Amino acid sequence: MTRVCLVGKDGSNLQYELLSRETSREALATYNLERPFENSLAVRTVSVGAAVSLLNDLNWYLTRFVDEALVQEPSISDAEWLSRPLAERLRNGETEPVETAEFCKIYGLERIGAGTEPDDGSATEPTGSSPETDRDSTATTDATGGDESEVTDDPASGEAERARSTEPTHRLVEPLYVRRTGGELPEYDLRDVEDTLAVRLTEAEYSP
Repeated sequence: MTRVCLVGKDGSNLQYELLSRETSREALATYNLERPFENSLAVRTVSVGAAVSLLNDLNWYLTRFVDEALVQEPSISDAEWLSRPLAERLRNGETEPVETAEFCKIYGLERIGAGTEPDDGSATEPTGSSPETDRDSTATTDATGGDESEVTDDPASGEAERARSTEPTHRLVEPLYVRRTGGELPEYDLRDVEDTLAVRLTEAEYSP
């Protein structure tokens, strides 16, 4: 199964933003929701093509609330993820699987400290009023022709409870851009972390 993981932007409550809006909630309704990292949501799809299609369906929300959209395809790697642009190139036949490994960024995985409330969407809903967060608003349409974002009176409590059943233990921190040489990735050395997560990139995304 191909996994999709969405990591929220700083200051956003990704679980609330996606599950309180009818369009995005319906797009995610058939999936089992997971939270592998702080302020993230992940699902399992049947293929890279299905993963890319889901991301396209959620694009209005990705541009506003998501910092990273990642895809993991076991036939390529059980441990490393693909960026959304790289997954799209694979789906379109513009890149072969063996050509995906050279350019990467490595995130540190930092354990969420005891007594620190994770920003994972389990906190209280955002307060204040805006086109994105006002629960009494009817619909907000992207001025460039994007999808409608509708905040409902019931912020998808059932879906939120499903997502809360998988408590995240780590957060992604400070990516290091690297180039694979001799089949090996350089070590992550930006800070002391418990583990790391590698994301394969297109050459255009690579920024050493």
